[in-house]
Amino acid sequence: MRAAALSLLFTSLLAAGIAQAAPLSVCSEASPEGFDVVQYNSLTTTNASADVLMNRLVEFDATQGKVVPSLAQSWSVSADGLVYDFKLREGVKFHSTAYFKPTRELNADDVLFSFQRMLYPAHAWHKTAPGGYPHAQSLQLGSLIKAIDAPDAGSVRFTLTHADATFLATLSMGFASIYSAEYADKLLKQGTPEKLNSQPIGTGPFVFQRFQKDAVVRYRANPDYFGGKPAVDPLIFAITTDANVRLQKLKRNECQVALSPKPLDIADASQDATLKVATTPAFMTAFVAINSQHPPLDKPEVRQAINLAFDKQAYLKAVFEGTATPANGPYPPNTWSYAKDLPGYPLDVEKAKALLAKAGLAEGFSTTIWTRPSGSLLNPNPSLGAQMLQADLAKIGIKAEIRVIEWGELIRRAKAGEHDLLFMGWAGDNGDPDNFLTPQFSCAAVQSGTNFARFCDNRLDQLISAGRTTTDQSVRSRLYQQAQTLIQQQALWVPLAHPTAAALLREGVEGYQASPFGRLDLSKVSVTK
Repeated sequence: MRAAALSLLFTSLLAAGIAQAAPLSVCSEASPEGFDVVQYNSLTTTNASADVLMNRLVEFDATQGKVVPSLAQSWSVSADGLVYDFKLREGVKFHSTAYFKPTRELNADDVLFSFQRMLYPAHAWHKTAPGGYPHAQSLQLGSLIKAIDAPDAGSVRFTLTHADATFLATLSMGFASIYSAEYADKLLKQGTPEKLNSQPIGTGPFVFQRFQKDAVVRYRANPDYFGGKPAVDPLIFAITTDANVRLQKLKRNECQVALSPKPLDIADASQDATLKVATTPAFMTAFVAINSQHPPLDKPEVRQAINLAFDKQAYLKAVFEGTATPANGPYPPNTWSYAKDLPGYPLDVEKAKALLAKAGLAEGFSTTIWTRPSGSLLNPNPSLGAQMLQADLAKIGIKAEIRVIEWGELIRRAKAGEHDLLFMGWAGDNGDPDNFLTPQFSCAAVQSGTNFARFCDNRLDQLISAGRTTTDQSVRSRLYQQAQTLIQQQALWVPLAHPTAAALLREGVEGYQASPFGRLDLSKVSVTK
């Protein structure tokens, strides 16, 4: 009777469409640059590495709007804001794979390694990242963190040189993921440190299996995950650069989640009974960065003229098709220090021509427009957008050549400052307004490469720095509003849009939530048949 009852129960579960360990295929728009996330700053790489393979001491819960425990089960901060003590979660296991079998659980040594390799030039691992550590460098963590110590195997202490209101939230960012010191030691002894980037090990919900560039990333569910084994297994990232193809794959059930849909695809999916749309206002800004180190773009009048010449309303309508709000500066409107009264640069071709003449360029000049080949959430139609900018600049005598560059190469070369005008976007990681200012406009970020305007100004740098060193939100807001005014006066960007974060889902996908930061949490997703 008992065996029969169990058989009947299993049959009933299958009939109800509930299956254990169902596969999940995610159609993503580009290949990750690698899997050692500290070396990179693109959201595509964060999604494929930090979000599925790794964990951090803390996470930022967008729903609650606050930092919550992760690998650290608790923490305390000294009264002067200089000392952060973290108590690590017990029993956390690193991934076991064919290329690495851990002999111990997570402890303080792993946290020390993860930060010291980025921050200490003398560390044995520091020089193994060819492009450096863009987030750690732009956020100036090397000068902020005075010391990292382990009072015991289950505790970690950060001592800062000065109070920093953004520090805790910063630890939730993808680059702050915790690595296995044991695995790193093994690779260094073997003389193969590059394998940290190609054969990653983490503590996250999924375990890396293999990667084929521009084709697929495969993962399996982590049976030892401290948050519980995920309900989807295996997990596949099907790299599909064309948004239309992503939609068609979704309709054929070749993937169950499609990222970065085009606006028309969202409308199409909304009318399909077999599909669902997950959306949320994005904490993101699409923009054209103007390289202020390349003459004549080093002249404010020229940058202002470019802003005045581009018909941003027409761009927004044609490229985002009603799925984004216009941008007037670096911040989305839901940012608590958003400067809502900035005058902006309305379309004014004659004024743009006058500014070029004032800069001694009445006959115009030649430049380049860099963009990616495939669409994304922050740039749904790269070709159309670049062509519209090119046509508008031609009206004021600027001859702009469009250069379409593969995403990974585009990021690498843009970080080196090779671009003139660059279609780009930025997604805040933790809801703090500094997450836009320091990475995009600080002098340190010019060196790390994330400051795509390549603009270093003492006044602006001091405003950004002062905003981080006080916890008084009203004071921070005032400083950040002054910074926004300066950024607009200097016309460092052509601000374009604040998009809606969206993903398309097959019917039966449950537990997926669109993130305002563009992050992926697939640990709670399930698929029913």
